[in-house]
Amino acid sequence: MNTRVLAVAGDPSLADFGKDPLWIIIIKAVVIFVVLMLGVLFGVWFERKLISRMQNRYGPNRAGKFGLLQSVADGLKMGLKEDLMPRTVDKVIYFIAPVVLAVPAFLAFSVIPMGPMVSMFGVTTPLQLTDLPVAVLLVLAMASISVYGIVLAGWGSRSPYTILGGLRASAQVVSYEIAMGLSFVGVFLYAGTLSTSEIVASQAGGRAVTLLGLTIHLPSWYMILLIPSFLVYIVTMLGETNRVPFDLPEGEGELVGGFQTEYSNSLKFAVIMLAEYVNVFVVSAVSITLFMGGWRAPFPISLWDGANAGWWPLLWFFLKMVLVFSFFIWCRASLPRVRYDQLMALGWKILIPINLGWILLVATMKALQIPGVNRQLILMLGGLVLVGCFALWWRFDNVLQKRREAKAAQVEAEFAHLDAEPAAGGFPVPPLDLPHYHGVARKEVPSGSN
Repeated sequence: MNTRVLAVAGDPSLADFGKDPLWIIIIKAVVIFVVLMLGVLFGVWFERKLISRMQNRYGPNRAGKFGLLQSVADGLKMGLKEDLMPRTVDKVIYFIAPVVLAVPAFLAFSVIPMGPMVSMFGVTTPLQLTDLPVAVLLVLAMASISVYGIVLAGWGSRSPYTILGGLRASAQVVSYEIAMGLSFVGVFLYAGTLSTSEIVASQAGGRAVTLLGLTIHLPSWYMILLIPSFLVYIVTMLGETNRVPFDLPEGEGELVGGFQTEYSNSLKFAVIMLAEYVNVFVVSAVSITLFMGGWRAPFPISLWDGANAGWWPLLWFFLKMVLVFSFFIWCRASLPRVRYDQLMALGWKILIPINLGWILLVATMKALQIPGVNRQLILMLGGLVLVGCFALWWRFDNVLQKRREAKAAQVEAEFAHLDAEPAAGGFPVPPLDLPHYHGVARKEVPSGSN
């Protein structure tokens, strides 16, 4: 006999939201804001310390015990430093861009569930600021708004490097947000809802299978049941937050500093860095909510009856956040930055097609489980779609192969022509008509002279 536990007593649902007193809502909002601000300070320190250990060095170890006050010192320095502003910038856009980057990141965290129903100052309330029937779409909308901050920062700075960084960010977010949204579809099909609290509740327990007299509980977390969706999301969350290896909008190798080139190390630059880290926390929390069981305790801690009750789930949620954030740091310390064409090819040619095929498979499996459905018709339609997809792939693959062969033949013909006539390709000439080409001596300027 197979059973699936959809909810447990104490789990919040949509009906539990909108009933809190105003002062409880204010307390929750303030706590989330303070925790994220402190999390940024801790995150910067933790990233520098972990990368330094991976690279066999110490990292911050002077300001405070273990260098814990280094992030505080950096924040004070950027807050008190002289704020230089180029004369050519668009002042309004230049000032608004960091705010547009930061505010949506904080708003997105309002729908993240961090625990079950608890008693707070005598009021029973969920450990979540709010929830919506389409809460996951709110997170995607806030992520889409954040890119406007990058684009405005690049446009308002009136610099070619910043404009290129802003354009890269817009193209990158469009491609990777499509793949990210498609990776959520499998979760929506399994959970039957877009509410974050109900998605966590749907991962409360897996199927129980009786085999040889033993009851085996199958995994319930979507990171296992929907592993292709999870792997695609892991890649897209790196691209969505502009982190290594996808930090092309601020590639210092070719764009100096990208969209933030004209922002000096002042308070506005600190706000941009704050927004980047909060966005990392948001995508980490979304991965935990949709794929890692949310605030629920992992196995074997879940065998304890009180593991998912009271305030304990807040600890499990925090530990999962630390692990996902450590994955971001590990990627930064280990992977090189990809080229821009590789970035776009990965998003459009690999992630999106894989997502579409996986969604088709998941939707077919869910349709086959509907009572009274014509399974033969569904399988026949699924087979036709697979054949059509294979025919399209075969057609495009043949065209690409012919292009490669034609290009290789053209290169081979050019080399054969050069072998026969070595001078046919011409000879290198000086790129500029400089004075020393005409025998004019170069004038030495003494060091320190004007």
